[in-house]
Amino acid sequence: MKISTEISSVSRIVGMEKAVELCAKAGFDAWDFSLFEMCKIDWRTVTVMNVQNELNGNNYIEFTRKLKKIGLDNGIVCNQSHAPFPVALPEVRCYLERAIECTAEAGGEICVIHPDNNKNAEQNAEMFNELLPIAKSYGVKIATENMWNWDAAKDQSMFAACATGEDFKKHIDIINDPSFVACLDLGHAEMRGSGDGAVNMIKTLGHRLQALHIHDNDCWHDSHQIPFSMKMDFDAIVKALKEIDYKGYFTLEANGYLNGYNEDNVYEGLVRLKESARLLADKFEQCAVS
Repeated sequence: MKISTEISSVSRIVGMEKAVELCAKAGFDAWDFSLFEMCKIDWRTVTVMNVQNELNGNNYIEFTRKLKKIGLDNGIVCNQSHAPFPVALPEVRCYLERAIECTAEAGGEICVIHPDNNKNAEQNAEMFNELLPIAKSYGVKIATENMWNWDAAKDQSMFAACATGEDFKKHIDIINDPSFVACLDLGHAEMRGSGDGAVNMIKTLGHRLQALHIHDNDCWHDSHQIPFSMKMDFDAIVKALKEIDYKGYFTLEANGYLNGYNEDNVYEGLVRLKESARLLADKFEQCAVS
């Protein structure tokens, strides 16, 4: 089982080029191409910020190829990417094709694209059916992800697109295309109020599940912490993944964990993340399913 991690949290500290290099040196097999900088969001107002960078400029292909080369020179590949969100914003939607293109140029096999939180499977299928021919032309699969909304009155998450196993399966099956698959965010699945638990969702999705976002939480908030630091039952999760014969990467999205790190010690944080991912991968390899 190969392990990967998102690079957005490291990139905020040392830049994307150095982030890929450090992920390799820390011992990851792959890197998850975080493409959020294409369309940077001010989350206080949920509006797009006017920020220019390598990913939304004219030389985005050259920059992506540079990142790929840095990875390969250090013995690491791009396994998947994460497109900008929220897709409900037209300014974000117009970058999704570029996100797919960058995934292919980086060597990634899967581009994770969120559904619109507040649309049903039929409504979200309109966007994904528009994007699928583009993804196929680049040899890339699209994976969508289980989402959540927040109920301030109850102080917990509430239903959003793909939040339950059955709704997630419906989103995949209504499109019925091998190039459209599921990326299960384990932390989202364990938040109080919305989902029906990671184990149930894994078993419901079965072969549809081809990518993961792995992190830990208190089974209440979307903490994005290092695995084994909070309350999630990773032994049960690993067993469920083994039962469905999961064949994708173990990809961390523990971006909240590195918030307290800086340029001087971020490598140490990455090594700890790698150790947690490798422990999960070893548990998977050693898991016996009757």
